[in-house]
Amino acid sequence: MDVDSEPTMEETILVGEDLMMGPPSPLIPPEIASHVLEGVDLCDGILRNLFLCLQINDIEPFCQDEIVLYRQCAEKRDKELRKRLQDSEHKLGLSMPLDEANERAAQLESEVTSLERRMILASGVEGMEGFRQRWSLHGRLTDTKRRLESLKEGMEKRKKDEPATGPTTKKWFFW
Repeated sequence: MDVDSEPTMEETILVGEDLMMGPPSPLIPPEIASHVLEGVDLCDGILRNLFLCLQINDIEPFCQDEIVLYRQCAEKRDKELRKRLQDSEHKLGLSMPLDEANERAAQLESEVTSLERRMILASGVEGMEGFRQRWSLHGRLTDTKRRLESLKEGMEKRKKDEPATGPTTKKWFFW
């Protein structure tokens, strides 16, 4: 292939679909949303500018700067949200009553199974719609697995830190 035939960065035109290059934004469960979303930059200003650009120009190639800025902001935001989600699950594993933590782990495991099944079904969908479904499901599946791992890590750490509550094996006699 001729090197001159490849487009340079200046010739590459980004479109809205290019926002789907990384994983989708994570879904935040309502029960931990206030903690996870507190103080996170949601890129609202950049998004407003992108919508204005799209409304004014009616076609995407004129909005390259806004698309690039939004994608960078969204990637940074999503990375922070994922970290906070995992931290929240870890803290829940450390602090929830053990039976509730086990129930939460079972719910997350059930969600992982459901997402895996839906992913299999989506593998049969062709075209752009199939790609969108697989892209979205893969992101949700990955996020849910990581949340489950973090929850279990918190539970394991707690089990190691808590003293055994059963009878001791050593008996001391003082005569």
